[in-house]
Amino acid sequence: MTSFVAPPGDRQSGGRDIAPPIAAAHAPRRKPVGRATSRSVVVGAVAVLLAGPGASADAAPGDPVVSGATVNSGHDVIVGITHNVVFPVTVTGSDDSGLSFADVDLKGPHGGFYTTDAFCESATACTTVFTANAHPAPGSDDPVDLANANAGTWSVDALADANDGDSVFAPGAGSFSLKRAARLTVNASPEPVTKGSRITVTGKLVRANWDTYRYAGYAGQAVKLQFRPKASSTYTTVATVNTSNTGTLRTTVKAVRDGYWRWNFTGTTTTGPAKAAGDYVDVRP
Repeated sequence: MTSFVAPPGDRQSGGRDIAPPIAAAHAPRRKPVGRATSRSVVVGAVAVLLAGPGASADAAPGDPVVSGATVNSGHDVIVGITHNVVFPVTVTGSDDSGLSFADVDLKGPHGGFYTTDAFCESATACTTVFTANAHPAPGSDDPVDLANANAGTWSVDALADANDGDSVFAPGAGSFSLKRAARLTVNASPEPVTKGSRITVTGKLVRANWDTYRYAGYAGQAVKLQFRPKASSTYTTVATVNTSNTGTLRTTVKAVRDGYWRWNFTGTTTTGPAKAAGDYVDVRP
């Protein structure tokens, strides 16, 4: 079974407890064997994937080696406020007898920590599945969820067991970004419009607030205004606009030809990217 642990001094955020941020698929649990006897907290660098050091430098010949850990196939984990997000973590390595079992710890900002384990699907790879959520658990007054403070870079520690009973602990075997989901809207008007006239393009950028279970305006963010001609499949950036203190966007552009207008936000270290669906404007002679 899985368990959540957070240092007592790190469990407060915004006046409330940070509940276990990650829930994992059920897997059989056992105590580590061999030479792996301790673990330490290692904060990974900002990256989607980072290969760790594997076994210690003084590991004896024949000891198992952890070569790295891949989270969500190398992609960011982006979580909103309504649905669980399931993602795999694969630990890779080697041993002359083959890998058999792995414990995996995920460690994030402000005491975020969760662990689970899995039997290895091959002699060189062990995959387990985690489920992240940021919405109240049905019927629960104390939901298991994420807090805004948990967004950012998470590190992966792995303890791998071999079939011959040896073990190795690899702190910082990988890292990944856990981000708040974002949404964008767009409206271009008037439409239709006479060629050469100016149109106003508005919109709003919001992101998931894991503390309130709502989407809220994202202030002070640079968002690209892009245009795609009617007969094209490619968008081109024509302007960059910063969001207001409520997340709203507004600018004016000249109408030259028929096509689609959209806003495009590339994301930040704590928030995922978002693109609005194109709004078509009919430009008449």
